[in-house]
Amino acid sequence: MASAIVLLPATRRTSPATILNFTRKLNITACNYSSSSASRRKQLILYSKPGCCLCDGLKEKLNTAFSLSSPTPHSFSLHDVDLQIRDITSNPEWEKAYQYEIPVLTRLRSDGTEEVIPRFSPRAGVDHIQSKLAAALSRDD
Repeated sequence: MASAIVLLPATRRTSPATILNFTRKLNITACNYSSSSASRRKQLILYSKPGCCLCDGLKEKLNTAFSLSSPTPHSFSLHDVDLQIRDITSNPEWEKAYQYEIPVLTRLRSDGTEEVIPRFSPRAGVDHIQSKLAAALSRDD
């Protein structure tokens, strides 16, 4: 399975339907999967905004981490993860919550709530990011 990155449109207000329906490729092939495999997939959400150099740096490292991850049948792989990138300028609630904190990376729990993943140092290498993501995503909800 390939990993999917979801980008949200840069509109002032983004409805939940738009969030679910709008996808665009970003150097990673978007995947189609059945509803049974979708329930097992993990989700990460990156809150970002245009012109944020820390956000751009993290997006590049996440892109590399996803690209270099190899699918493994018996252990965790980033190939089992979807990454959604949310532009905080498209939603006033996100902008209020994260305007001074971006980039913010969260994992979506099975109950629909989000858990913030501790911020990575801008100097963190891809291997470090992969291992921290594996630890965060392997936790039970």
